[in-house]
Amino acid sequence: MAIATINPATGETLEKFSSLAEKEIPNRVKRAADGFALNRVRTFHERAARMTRAADLLETRAPEYGRTITIEMGKPLQAAIAEVQKCALTCRYYAGNAERILADERVETDASESFIRYEPLGVILAVMPWNFPFWQVFRFAAPALMAGNAALLKHSSNVPRSALAIEQVLRDAGFDHDEFQTLLIGADLVRTILEDPRVKAATLTGSEQAGASVASIAAKQIKKSVLELGGSDPFIVMPSADLAKAISVAVKARTINNGQSCIAAKRFIIHEEIADAFEKQFVASMKALRIGDPLDENTDIGPLAMPQLVDDLEKQVRESVAAGATLLTGGKRVPGRGNFFEPTVLSNIPRSAPAFAEETFGPVASLFRVATVAEAIDLANATEFGLGASVWTHDSGERELFVAGIESGQVFVNAMVASDPRLPFGGTKRSGFGRELGVFGIREFVNIKTVYVA
Repeated sequence: MAIATINPATGETLEKFSSLAEKEIPNRVKRAADGFALNRVRTFHERAARMTRAADLLETRAPEYGRTITIEMGKPLQAAIAEVQKCALTCRYYAGNAERILADERVETDASESFIRYEPLGVILAVMPWNFPFWQVFRFAAPALMAGNAALLKHSSNVPRSALAIEQVLRDAGFDHDEFQTLLIGADLVRTILEDPRVKAATLTGSEQAGASVASIAAKQIKKSVLELGGSDPFIVMPSADLAKAISVAVKARTINNGQSCIAAKRFIIHEEIADAFEKQFVASMKALRIGDPLDENTDIGPLAMPQLVDDLEKQVRESVAAGATLLTGGKRVPGRGNFFEPTVLSNIPRSAPAFAEETFGPVASLFRVATVAEAIDLANATEFGLGASVWTHDSGERELFVAGIESGQVFVNAMVASDPRLPFGGTKRSGFGRELGVFGIREFVNIKTVYVA
């Protein structure tokens, strides 16, 4: 895939970039290793000052960077600006909490002294996706740099301007000795980097196929990896829920980021007592969404990031209808320029249909009806994914059953699934392993050293 900025709203190629040659990789890794040697001996105060400066720059430049994001991958401008601002929030969280989280932990044993120490690993390779081009990077980079590591970023080939802007922010903030580098390369050079002994671990957010590839390379090198992969998140609504609020949030949860989010709600599991009312209002709300130029503040749904995503989504819908699903609205691409796809709702979906358990990466919602909590939990778990789940109920007994029974990395009650720098983020089953954010996120890429003094 060529490294280029292509406006998904128009199909226009705005800028092409030269890929880094393979022969240049060893020098880039050496520079990162040198940057690590410097960053690891900085005090937390010194790192925090730089990370706080990065937050300041992100906030100041949010309108500029938001426009960059929108032009490269198509999300509505206000959402893109909010993404950059959230990155600043994460930088501030780790600037203020890294020292506390990674402080030595005393443990009572029969020794005169014993404790746990957290030490940085070294150079970490990050392979990141296009759908949240700033956020996905900063939720890794902020804790990794604050822990004392260095980072190499292999970003998606359709967001090079975002990738280079992130590097510039961190350099301008004072991480200016190659502690963080963007490498404009194709996926074919990931193996070369990860096999370099100076690279100690990898993190990837993306597809199952890409995750399996990176994890297998890392495993052969006896290196750690963290994977955040796909999701087919359930959104369960029970009779005790605030129905109007649940429907309003359901529309947002399915169409956030133009529907291109791993943690977007995709399967709406509705109790039969309220299913008719939910379906009627939900479909009407999806129909009312405005599709158009993502730079226009009145636009609700912008284009998908790449033409192939439109093709894939149209095929999933077509095959689901052919298998017996009912198309309630939408279902096809929008004619004309750009990668636009209609907000779509399917119901009566058989298990053989792609929309039953596959991840639909765009504004396509699948509706299901259930009669009991147990049936809702079984249906929620009837997928290979386990990233997140949203449950709507005001019955405390139901809430506990859902929290205990749903197989996922996170369960949100009466709220849509969202990431928060204070909370660990990640999945189970084929949605990946390891955690980002929170206490666990910064401890993923450290050596947990036990010290015992007799």
